[in-house]
Amino acid sequence: MKPTEKIWHNGQLINWQDATIHVLSHVVSYGSAVFEGVRCYETKNGPAVFRLNEHVRRLFDSAKVYRMDMSKFTQEQVASAMVELVQVNKMKSCYFRPIVLRGYGVIGVNGTGNPTECYIACWEWGKYLGPEAMEQGVDVCVSSWNRMAPNTLPALAKSAGNYNNSQLINMEAKENGYSEGIALDVNGLISEGSGENIFAVRDGIVYTPSLATSVLPGITRDSVVKIAKSLGYQVIETGIPREFLYVADEVFFTGTAAEVTPIRSIDRITIGAGRRGPITEKIQSKFFGIVNGSLPDEFGWLTPVPQPIAV
Repeated sequence: MKPTEKIWHNGQLINWQDATIHVLSHVVSYGSAVFEGVRCYETKNGPAVFRLNEHVRRLFDSAKVYRMDMSKFTQEQVASAMVELVQVNKMKSCYFRPIVLRGYGVIGVNGTGNPTECYIACWEWGKYLGPEAMEQGVDVCVSSWNRMAPNTLPALAKSAGNYNNSQLINMEAKENGYSEGIALDVNGLISEGSGENIFAVRDGIVYTPSLATSVLPGITRDSVVKIAKSLGYQVIETGIPREFLYVADEVFFTGTAAEVTPIRSIDRITIGAGRRGPITEKIQSKFFGIVNGSLPDEFGWLTPVPQPIAV
């Protein structure tokens, strides 16, 4: 990670190295944080943040689920802070990490008496699963770790605690020679990757697991659903059994970090032709065309970052 100059903290810009917390902050012991991953893309008209307002709304939704007091922040303030960070850090493109956490105060499971802290950092981040993966695809496995059962941890909230499960999925996959793992839900249906939603294509129809299978409602997932429909494909959100992936014509991951990444094999079973399929390529092409500005922003997803005014 290459540090940038400034990080936003509770309404103020601070130096990167000053963005620290006490070791006894509630979040350290109890994982009491919610966060987002957001991308700013370089376009021909300058940097632009992808689906900024949707990400900020989900951040506030996640905080609400965990009863985190966000009264001293507004969604407009947090969105504006990300635009400001691009300007002050002179970024052409970047990845944002807005994080809301319970800070230093009371020690105990119930952290509602602790202050709510909001930090936003940004830095350069390339292709999450590697640049060659965008065409060649990645090799993945079905994990032995399940996603959280409903009414245990809320999958619709993007919380730090959920990512302990994600770490187990990812570490197991890497240890066994795969790029990523796919988790099943408590009923044995396909859920998602450690940090990605998943899509499968069969006979020209695009399938993705429903929100009832303990998946995060991904912003990129939603974008791909809209793109696929705009290209004329039927999209079905449903329960998907594990073996359906093996016989699919194409399978791909989506996510802010992963963007649209093809999967070439699952459990060492080749998917389709063993590389990016034609429907994945069309969706990928339109997605990247929109975010880099070479195609019209027909969905209104980009928030342009104005050039800072010279003093």
